[in-house]
Amino acid sequence: MKKLFTSESVTEGHPDKLCDYIADSILDAYLEKDKKSRVACEVLASKGEIYITGEITSTAKINIEQIARKAIKDIGYEDSKLDIDYKTCKITVNISKQSPDIAIGVDKSLEDKDKQNLNSEGAGDQGIMFGFACNETPNYMPMPIYLAHKLAKKLAQVRKEGIINYLKPDGKVQVTVEYNQDVPTRVHTIVISTQHIKNANLELLKKDIMEKVILSTVPKHLLDKNTKYLINPIGRFEIGGPLADSGLTGRKIIVDTYGGYSKHGGGAFSGKDPTKVDRSASYMARFLAKNIVANGYSKKCEIQLSYAIGVARPTSVYIETFGTGKIPEEKIIEIINNKFDLTPRGIINYLDLEKPIYKQTTNYGHFGKDYLSWEKIISI
Repeated sequence: MKKLFTSESVTEGHPDKLCDYIADSILDAYLEKDKKSRVACEVLASKGEIYITGEITSTAKINIEQIARKAIKDIGYEDSKLDIDYKTCKITVNISKQSPDIAIGVDKSLEDKDKQNLNSEGAGDQGIMFGFACNETPNYMPMPIYLAHKLAKKLAQVRKEGIINYLKPDGKVQVTVEYNQDVPTRVHTIVISTQHIKNANLELLKKDIMEKVILSTVPKHLLDKNTKYLINPIGRFEIGGPLADSGLTGRKIIVDTYGGYSKHGGGAFSGKDPTKVDRSASYMARFLAKNIVANGYSKKCEIQLSYAIGVARPTSVYIETFGTGKIPEEKIIEIINNKFDLTPRGIINYLDLEKPIYKQTTNYGHFGKDYLSWEKIISI
């Protein structure tokens, strides 16, 4: 049976991703000076203004405005007439400390209060987190989001390296893959919308994107004469970034994860320190799912973890192998529970999450990057 599945990615200049990158830059700056920093940073961008808020408790002294301007510059925004200018944009900072009610539960878990000698922090919030992996691609990600991220990253690369020197930072990519008997066989449709300078030649843009982005990125065997290409289908795309559309942290959670191919617990990642299980437990769930597939226990695996605020141990562990498992799912859960500490502190220590590593996670997906600790493959 044939079916189509579509995923999207966005460039680092997308207004939502601009906000995510600022938030993760602030997080990294705090962790660099104080690895125990508690950070929950939210960013809003709109029409020449950046608003930074949230709760931060740390011994570090950080110039938040300076970090935000550098993040905007890193992305390449310097034109207030078409998007935003890192030099002149208005930046408002409204930060408070972490709620003492939340801190009580994070600092000392319910199990410790009950003298279970767990010696662990509690989860920073209640919630559900999902991890997923499959054998469709070299990095164990679903094919549609794998290709969408590669194309979005290539779009930024050709802009920054001057290969296509009339592009601007904002952009979106969408890839539709055709599956036959649950195996990805071909690319059905590619959609790319990219911001450009004023009065750019749109025919040249379509030709350059086709040759220097699509054909140099997507494996040839996945493209055929029936593949559809929609490049800047609306035509002109001069005004972009937060001048065209407001941006907000945490609005690209499907782009950040599995492109809709797997479930999402609903919690965003960027701007949150690892005591927030929205982030750390999602990373651990991906690590577990990837290693279940990489070790040959199944061809596809989805894991759900759930937590209660102030409680260290997960309230549940769920595994689905979609009929591809080589051993019972109950046995896989038993292996996980025996081998891994799934408390927030256990995850933080195992994945080494108190380092300033988060700017490199912001764009083109939090999963599938081999250099991240939750992507390493071990024997289990």
